[in-house]
Amino acid sequence: MTETAKRPLLPMLGHTRGRRSPVTCELKCGSACAGPECNTSGNGYFRDIASAALSRRSALGLGAAAAVTVGVVGATPEAAQAAGRGRSGLSFGPIAPVPNTVDDLTVPEGYDWSPIIRWGDPLFADSPEFDPYHQTAEAQAQQFGYNCDYLDVLHDRGGCTGLLVSNFEYTNEDIMFPAEQREDIEFVTRVAMAAHGMGVVDITRTEVGEPWSYVRGGARNRRVTASTPITIDGPAAGSDLLRTVDDPTGTVVLGTLNNCAGGTTPWGTVLSGEENFNQYFRGLASDEFARYGISEEAPSRRWHEVEPRFDSTLPGYENEPNRFGWIVELDPYDPSSTPVKHTSLGRFKHEGATVRVAEDGTVVAYSGDDERFEYLYKFVSSKKYVEGDRAHNMTLLSEGDLYVARFTGDTAAEIDGSGRVPSDGAFDGSGQWLPLVVQGESAIEGMGVDEVLVYTRTAADKAGATKMDRPEDVEPSPRTGKVYLALTNNTQRGTEGKAGPDEANPRTQNRTGHVIELTERHGRADAREFDWNILIVAGDPGKDPSTYFSGFPADRVSPISCPDNLAFDSQGSLWISTDGQPSTIGYNDGLFLVGLSGSNRGSVQQFLAVPQDAETCGPVIHDRENMVYVNVQHPGEDGTFEEPRSYFPDYVVPTQQGDGEWSVARPSVAQVFRVGRGAGPEFPGAVHDAPGRERNQHKRRANGERGPRYCGYKGKATPETKRAAKQSRRTY
Repeated sequence: MTETAKRPLLPMLGHTRGRRSPVTCELKCGSACAGPECNTSGNGYFRDIASAALSRRSALGLGAAAAVTVGVVGATPEAAQAAGRGRSGLSFGPIAPVPNTVDDLTVPEGYDWSPIIRWGDPLFADSPEFDPYHQTAEAQAQQFGYNCDYLDVLHDRGGCTGLLVSNFEYTNEDIMFPAEQREDIEFVTRVAMAAHGMGVVDITRTEVGEPWSYVRGGARNRRVTASTPITIDGPAAGSDLLRTVDDPTGTVVLGTLNNCAGGTTPWGTVLSGEENFNQYFRGLASDEFARYGISEEAPSRRWHEVEPRFDSTLPGYENEPNRFGWIVELDPYDPSSTPVKHTSLGRFKHEGATVRVAEDGTVVAYSGDDERFEYLYKFVSSKKYVEGDRAHNMTLLSEGDLYVARFTGDTAAEIDGSGRVPSDGAFDGSGQWLPLVVQGESAIEGMGVDEVLVYTRTAADKAGATKMDRPEDVEPSPRTGKVYLALTNNTQRGTEGKAGPDEANPRTQNRTGHVIELTERHGRADAREFDWNILIVAGDPGKDPSTYFSGFPADRVSPISCPDNLAFDSQGSLWISTDGQPSTIGYNDGLFLVGLSGSNRGSVQQFLAVPQDAETCGPVIHDRENMVYVNVQHPGEDGTFEEPRSYFPDYVVPTQQGDGEWSVARPSVAQVFRVGRGAGPEFPGAVHDAPGRERNQHKRRANGERGPRYCGYKGKATPETKRAAKQSRRTY
């Protein structure tokens, strides 16, 4: 049997463009784009809404002159580097775009990188060493999980110890297991279940600003898997819609699935969004299941063949899919605590959730529903944040009001799908937060509170929300309170039978995405109205005239496509990580600094690029320490165990593997740090395998004899490994 034949069915095969992998499409989201559109509501779009109302700009006397096109000049690598330093606490020269056939982590001059922890690294003192040829579910449950996505690095007092918190989105069995093992569905599924979920890891370093090592056997180390008991709370807890034969109370669910982005709360807990949970379930034929992409067809993951709860056609398990698609809150400081799924925030394909505390203590959480033509949501707490009262604050997401966004454009009549900038010089307008649940009551006629929260997409349809181009990460600025929304792409915008372009989604067949800046009215986090504008319309301005960078010269930006995760540094500058550049503009995905104010507004400068086939996830910017952290997800996605398309991060060929390094792709947490520390020790990254000079001379690695070995990996990818990865056959 050929490797291609062994693949699960790949519905996107032959339908992806450029170098977008149908493997990624199938494993990450169940090939959502190949299926029927989940959102078939007839909601009004911007053009329809705005055409029925007087343009606010016209009312202000700003006129309605013909639309203008902003000229663009080819953005060469030299031009991108000439843009100079970012207005951030982190000083760097932008890197040139990296071709999508390069298997290396590329960082700026003056910086180096190393993994803090990799897939399979043991977390506990008695955890088995990672051996990709001899995996077990029991071992994986004690090791770092697969395809890390959300990330945070939390300092303890003093800054030399801390916690690394990550979640694990999905698995790729073709590059996790040798071919002969992949035939055993029970075996690979059990390991995959243990590779999902979340992880908490103690970390250590010698001084602030130096690289970290993870601590094997750390007191706070923890794994949450697809089998970990999790509490369900909020108004829908105990509902008939959440009860199963295994849990007749509807208050305890086993595991968390497809955890994508997240957020860290002001009280120190971590939020994780359950995203494409539908691909794990076989479902009943119903409108409710169809709205979430669940069907009677057997899912390619085949988990339902191993555990009956993933087959909701079986008596007693009809509601099991309803128990996924929530925001999970985890206390990383207490390994004995039980994670919580918050029904108050609604059920949909959460990219993540990010929290903002208003001046009066009201807590607001924003979340995007990551699928084409889905919506942006906001939760407003009923209770107030109390500084220093952590126990109280951990209840704030359990009760409150839920809203969904409707946007209105100022110059809707000028939007023709080309991306041409309107005559007022910007894509902008106003909007409303439409109520779904308010003061414990349903705001949707014909739906009870539990129905609104379990079938939130249907409730948002009825409310009249605006269909968006894959709303992903939503991040409030810690400096200004403005909210930024990443819209990754939507190639079906404006195609036959689909919603057409509008001012907040201004391009037909939007392949490269855009970013919206949203300002709550009167600066109130709990406002019911907002104003918005588009910060950037992404793409390669040297090839695509529809790009827009808020007026910043297009010949001075780094090409950027498919914005996914957002982050801020200490100066309030915005950072964007991408997912999809290889297929849209031909470059590896990366991390970018974006200016938000003054003459620097709209500038885009690339800081790093991840290896071939990989996605940049979970950026954390500690610019005061000259440190940047990213999760490198699905490197070498299109390869196989036998023929890798990436050797990240160990970069050893088969004849050199062993002793903790393997010639298989390993999703990992990467740290990027400044080099040239002058009189610093030889091995500045905390504790390592070889003795250092001065204060490190008696230390060894805290992560064990086979943990990540070097304080710097720059140059570890050899010409031999790069050539092997580039020449490796695709699996389709």
